[in-house]
Amino acid sequence: MTDTAAQSSIKIKLFLMMILEIAIWGAWQIKIFSYMGMLGFSAGQQGLVGSVFGIASLVGIFFSNQFADRNFSAERFLAFSHLVGGLALIGTAFSHELVPHFGAVQQALVSAGMGGMFTPEFTPFFICFLLYGLLYVPTISVTNSLAFANLKDPAKDFGFVRMGGTIGWIIVSWPFIFLLSEKAGAAETKWVFIVAGIISFVLAVFSLTLPHTPPRKDVEGMDKVAWLKALKLLGTPFVLVLFIVTFIDSTIHNGYFVVIDGFLQKVGISANMSMVVSSIGQVAEIVTMLILGTVLKKLGWKTTLIIGIFGHAARFGVFAFFGTPDNAWLIIAIQVLHGICYAFYFVTVYIFVDAVFPKDIRSSAQGLFNLLILGVGMVVASQVFPRLAAHYTVNGLVDYKQLFLVPSGLALLGIVLLALFFRPPTHGPEGEVKH
Repeated sequence: MTDTAAQSSIKIKLFLMMILEIAIWGAWQIKIFSYMGMLGFSAGQQGLVGSVFGIASLVGIFFSNQFADRNFSAERFLAFSHLVGGLALIGTAFSHELVPHFGAVQQALVSAGMGGMFTPEFTPFFICFLLYGLLYVPTISVTNSLAFANLKDPAKDFGFVRMGGTIGWIIVSWPFIFLLSEKAGAAETKWVFIVAGIISFVLAVFSLTLPHTPPRKDVEGMDKVAWLKALKLLGTPFVLVLFIVTFIDSTIHNGYFVVIDGFLQKVGISANMSMVVSSIGQVAEIVTMLILGTVLKKLGWKTTLIIGIFGHAARFGVFAFFGTPDNAWLIIAIQVLHGICYAFYFVTVYIFVDAVFPKDIRSSAQGLFNLLILGVGMVVASQVFPRLAAHYTVNGLVDYKQLFLVPSGLALLGIVLLALFFRPPTHGPEGEVKH
């Protein structure tokens, strides 16, 4: 096999790896909060489950950098994590049947004074999902590292490989048209975890066919000095403003996933179609990414970021004022704004950090913003949005207009902060934009 043919084969394998990796996440993300509502979990319990990825992101910074990278080959780490993670997902789906087996754990939690939060039905669900999260989240960075290690030209080819993840999120929604009914209850909705578990098992096996990527013995974990320098950059006004607005935007962005399934069903979209409708945003994301480089060149950092966060304000505004069954077509159409929300803001932030921050701390700065986007923002959204939904629920019905005015207002606040106080050192990127 020629070098070109070998590299093409590797790229296809890495592309398939990304499809499976993100499909695991996409299988349950849209439905999990609706499912927990069906199980009768409180807003606090839902918030705790929703915080699992944030907790795992923080743990993963230390685990994947300090331990996994130096002791396991990447493909074997993925195989183990997805095998056990798949079992944990199946356990999440059948957690109600595990209640008798968690008696000792439940008694210990009650003795520790946590019996109010950790009810007998909630405990096995949370523990199984926590185990899955702790195993899955580090694999996100490990798949990226494995791809970079085996691509001949990562700057050129990683975009194609990473697009597999977006495609995975899109295609995993389609089986649920047949697995769920139009008004699926808890007994059917648990299929989101079963499907995620099956995909996890498939990826565990497929991982063993990936290029051998040995442990990086030269890795010394996090560069604490670089992280300290990255944190000190928050003393620079434009960095602090970007950090604050990114926190606001990541909270809004993650809050969308908390409430979208229930809202789509409220406007008349059936339970077995809500994931497909939501995935329209990921299709739009692919298109938006193709034009992002040109937009950044023409409009610059500030305007592109403002357009990105305005996408959230517009989308939630439409949800608030036109969220009725008569306007279901508009609710479906407005999902295309997800591409602008994600690419024009979050991807722009990553490109901005890479282009503007000092070279010796770029990696740590990226990690700092990544923790904000995938960690802190997810935790805060998971704690706040279930409570907002509960607060605006009257006679069992959520007042989505009042609920969606909150993230719309926060998005407008972010726009004002960017417009008045964000003064980047350059207008836009110089040279070719790579992301």
